[in-house]
Amino acid sequence: MEIRLYFQMLRRGWWIVLLTTLTALAVALAISYLAIPQYTALARFIVNPSGMLTTGNEVISSLDTLNNQSIMATYAAIMNSSRVYNETLAFMKFQPDALKDYTYKAEVLTNSNIIELSVTGPNPEMAAKIANALGNQTINFTNRLNQVFSVEFLDIAMPPVLPTSPKPILNVSLALMLGLVVGIMLAIMNEQLRLPLEVFRQRLHLDEITGVYNRKYFSRFVEEELAQKPDDVLSIGILELNGLRDLVETLPVVSLQKVFNRVTDILHKELRGNDVIGRWDDISFIVMLPSTTGLAAKGIFERIYQMLLQPVSLGQLDTSVELDPHIGGAEYSNNISTQELFEKANGTLEQARRDRDNPIYVWEIKNPFWSQKTLDQE
Repeated sequence: MEIRLYFQMLRRGWWIVLLTTLTALAVALAISYLAIPQYTALARFIVNPSGMLTTGNEVISSLDTLNNQSIMATYAAIMNSSRVYNETLAFMKFQPDALKDYTYKAEVLTNSNIIELSVTGPNPEMAAKIANALGNQTINFTNRLNQVFSVEFLDIAMPPVLPTSPKPILNVSLALMLGLVVGIMLAIMNEQLRLPLEVFRQRLHLDEITGVYNRKYFSRFVEEELAQKPDDVLSIGILELNGLRDLVETLPVVSLQKVFNRVTDILHKELRGNDVIGRWDDISFIVMLPSTTGLAAKGIFERIYQMLLQPVSLGQLDTSVELDPHIGGAEYSNNISTQELFEKANGTLEQARRDRDNPIYVWEIKNPFWSQKTLDQE
């Protein structure tokens, strides 16, 4: 159920996912296009016992010392030091600001006595020159410092052919994944923020006691329906529960709620899915029946009337309430206004109140006032 709900959220928010993904893709392409390519030159150095060691014991002892990673870390730190780098710049006759776009890093390869130096910058030839010059200065410095070990080139840096960054394919792939993930999150968040607002708006349209549309929203709904389909036919009906007239103010809220729940249950059961139910006043409901003539509405109202004749039990010492229903309806046609339609329904309801023998009246264009008795005679 939860997975299906999330899929529904994503289906409604597909445009957010698409927009976020396309935005991430555009940013990645822009960065890849505008970024200055960076090249990384690599040089490798090997640290060995110095050739000045004359005895086998000295060589074996120095090899054992090399197993201590702190020795290799020391040589890597020397290569990373500002002192050696400044000596390299002086040797190359460059000012520090001239090579500010270049970075360097020396690190020991795992479980070895090899140091890898990487120099990254916008010019591949210059990156290789800096790497080799920095290596030479490190060799000179360590030879002066220590004669037990020697640092030598294992691989001389060569100008790289391909840039290390940007990588358009990788950037686009990551952007698509990131945009998709962020888009999905935003779409779900948007639905979660929107739904409570829609629920709040929906509650403003509903009657607090019965849960059906309130009078204001029902009237607006009918008005919009007539404006959109001025040539269609529909009928409305006001269902007055005269038996509640003296009980609305005296019945406990729980008991009154039970009565109204029974009435709404009857209406939902007898009406179709596209029919609309509203609360008209304290003791009245109103219904709209789309695509329904007055004659057809009369039959529907008759079924509802028969159901409303049954007393509603309150569950308190066999206490029950007689609803005493009256129904007045009206058919929409000839482009009459919404106000006229409601006035016709109120008029037929007044007729139903007066006629004890015929509690259901529906106004039609062809036959303004007719009752069940008239139908039986026909």
